[in-house]
Amino acid sequence: MLVIIGYIIVALSVFGGFALAGGHLAALFQPVELLMIGGAALGAFFVGNNSKAIKATLKALPTVLKGSKYTRALYMDVLALLYEVLGKIRKEGLMSIEADVENPHESPLFGKYPTIMADHHLIEFLTDYLRLMVSGSMNAFEIENLMDNEIETHHHEAEVPAHVISKLGDAMPAFGIVAAVMGVVHTMESVGLPPAELGILIAHALVGTFLGILLAYGFVGPLGSLLEQKANESTKMLQCIKVTLLASLNGYAPAIAVEFGRKVLYSTERPTFIELETHVKSAKSR
Repeated sequence: MLVIIGYIIVALSVFGGFALAGGHLAALFQPVELLMIGGAALGAFFVGNNSKAIKATLKALPTVLKGSKYTRALYMDVLALLYEVLGKIRKEGLMSIEADVENPHESPLFGKYPTIMADHHLIEFLTDYLRLMVSGSMNAFEIENLMDNEIETHHHEAEVPAHVISKLGDAMPAFGIVAAVMGVVHTMESVGLPPAELGILIAHALVGTFLGILLAYGFVGPLGSLLEQKANESTKMLQCIKVTLLASLNGYAPAIAVEFGRKVLYSTERPTFIELETHVKSAKSR
């Protein structure tokens, strides 16, 4: 929704200002210029990226129209689930969660948190490291190193669409210049026309530069920034789980381990200690 609102503000500001200055909006409607800029951008997108990057970008683009799924409620659910899992380990031993880890979709413990179960990657990350803890063959330092490597890989993959869109946005002004040059070439070959007609052709050519810059900085470029923010949010969730599990491995009680995880969250989503405690109690009673 914010993306659409932002686009409307950009369009109203630019085209509205042009109209208020006495300009004719019809002069800016140049479908051929848009064809040259958009077609060149699309071609460069396919040339400059492999199939994995293209698929990741096409999959990520629809998410820009949705709000962030990493809300305070989701973080509290994750921390409450971790508290229950670690509490069960502390009371009944590591082997008590083996069945939950192997079949999380059939686990009554995990089943209380449908929003978490809907995130396949999140469940996979959590259960993989709980499984390693159950195996007992790795110490905290080894697991931490493995977690760091996996989180780094995840972050790199999550940032691919952002980098692709940002580079595409950077190229749009150049494609606008290409369209403008093509318009100038057309104008020069029509030099025998009356000055009034030549002026129209020159105006059409300049629209190409205008459209390239507007698309780059008003429409395409901001999407790259938004996708980068979404990638950072997904990484922060994994860091929260990592810190909590490592605190447990180092001997801290579940309540303290969960507090470690709470403290690494962004301040905008971080619940207070009392909020989290209340949520954990209500989750346990379900």
